[in-house]
This record gives sequence, structure tokens and C-alpha cells, in this order.
Amino acid sequence: MADSFQAMAALLLQGLKDAGAGVFMAYRVDQAAVELEKRRREELQHQQQTILAKRRAQRMPEVVRQDRPRILHRIVLCCSWNAGVFWLSILIFWEAVLPALRFITENIFSGSPTHGLVWTWITFFLSAIIYPLWIVPLFLLSKVVNSLWFQDIADAAYRKSHGRPVYARKISLSKMIADLLFSVLMQSLFLIQTEVVKLIPIAGVGQAASFVHLSLLCSLYSFEYKWFNMGWEVQKRVTYVENNWLYFLGFGLPLALLTSLPSSFLISGCVFSILFPLFIIGGNEAKPPAQQLNYPLRLFTIVTVISNKVFNATVGYRNVTASKPSPKPERKEAS
Repeated sequence: MADSFQAMAALLLQGLKDAGAGVFMAYRVDQAAVELEKRRREELQHQQQTILAKRRAQRMPEVVRQDRPRILHRIVLCCSWNAGVFWLSILIFWEAVLPALRFITENIFSGSPTHGLVWTWITFFLSAIIYPLWIVPLFLLSKVVNSLWFQDIADAAYRKSHGRPVYARKISLSKMIADLLFSVLMQSLFLIQTEVVKLIPIAGVGQAASFVHLSLLCSLYSFEYKWFNMGWEVQKRVTYVENNWLYFLGFGLPLALLTSLPSSFLISGCVFSILFPLFIIGGNEAKPPAQQLNYPLRLFTIVTVISNKVFNATVGYRNVTASKPSPKPERKEAS
């Protein structure tokens, strides 16, 4: 592919388009599954030659009713938990509890010069109590709950669009766990790298480089569930992102931008958890370009090498494909 400006812009816009499509994909995936089950039921009805076939045909409507709301239901639950419980708790504390207490103390002290000092101590003690005992535990619980829901949403979407995951047929449990741990370590190191590049002492360059890192990481997060279900190892997933970095820059840009807007780390995590299920669906249904760019962006090289050394020194595991780029997948694999 000739990396002309027009072609590069098209890749970036395609990524943005596919990311935005995730908002509308959840219902379409469920609807497509319903139509597929309906066609299967009709075929069974025409082939009712045995008692077993009749029983399958009778059970089919119940299966459709159970499967149909699965993805949308999980997305609604995930958004409700993060927006309605976690985010609401923070908003109530800062926008209702503290203003009410400030109003009460102002009336009690009636403009006394000591009110400022008293209010400072009240805010400090309340924050010291509420955050460790409520906000932080709720945040950690949200991480656990979200990880389960994210995986469930991704698996349901993959089965409805692509069938049974490859890892369930070909990958051993030990290798699956090693792949997961390696991926978590590598992504954690890459997140640190994202913060480090902000320190580049050139105006605007550090922030821009950090934002590119974050956008690619958001894309990797979004597509990783699909690629894992396809049986792709970590290095193959990372290499594919690097070889098509413009597309994945566009895909991850909206999520990176929206999660970067809040000044609070907790609010940023909440925004990510609300939006991320839609990007999982978008990544599952997207068709990234089959032909790589002439100039890959090897941003993951350092963290991959470090992760390999850490794993090799601790658990004796090594991502065997990290020493060389994986073969470029065909279009049908990327879909």
C-alpha cells in the first residue's frame, strides 16, 4: 500500500467510523442472531422426520428468547453499575453531601473567620474516611465486576458473529493463563511508557506522543477479546496493531479522548468502563485493513522485550513469537 496522505487519512477515518459503529452494533448483533436462529428453526420444521427433530424445533423459540437480550442486557447492566452506582456515589459526595455540610457550617459560624479553617478540616476528614472506606473499595469491586462483564459481552458477541472461540478448541489452560499474564504485564508496562513519553521536553510533542500511545492501547484493549477468541498470541496481536497503526489510532482515538477529559483518575476509569463495552462490540464486528502500512510504528517493542525477560526469569515462560513479526493475517482472519 502506498502510504500517500489520502490513503493514510482514509485509514484513520475508517478506524473512527468503525469505533463509532459500535454504538449501534449491539442491537444489530442480537438481531442477526435472532434471525439466524429463526432460519434454523424453519429448516428444522421442514425436516421433521423424527421425534428428535420435532423436539428441537419446539425448543428453538425458547432458545431465541433467552439469547436475544444477552449482549444488550449485559451492556445495560455494566453501564448502570458504573454510572448509577460508582459515578453517582462520587457525585453525591462532592455535589450533595459537601455542599450541604458547607451550608450548615456557614449558618452555624455566621461569617466567623474561623469557618474557613473548620471547613478545611471537615473536608479533609470526610475525604480521608469516604475514599478509603467507600470509594476505593467500590472502585476495586467495579474492576472485578467489569472484567467479568467485559469478557461475557465479548464472548457472546464473538459466538453470535464467528461461532465457537478457537481458544476453547486448541489452546491449553496453562498456555491461556500464561498468555493472559503476559498480556497484562506488557500492557501495564506500555501504560507506564505512555506516561514517560509525556516528559519529552518539546512543547506539544510529549502530549501528542502520549495520546498516540493511549489511542493504540485502547484499540488493543478493544480488539484483544476477539483476537484471543481467534487464538492469536500476544505478539501477533501487537504486531497487527503496529502494522496498521493508523487504523487503530483512529479506532482508539474517541475512547482515549473521552477518558482523558476528566481530571480525576476514578472518574476517568468510570467513563472508560461505561464506554468500553461498545468498543468491544465495535472491535468484534470491525474489518481492519488486510494490507499493512509500509512504515509500521513499533511502539510495543521495548515493553515486549522487557515482558519476555521478566517472564523468562520468573516463570520460565517466553512468548516464542516475540523474536520475529508474526505473518500478516488474511482479511478473513481480521474480520
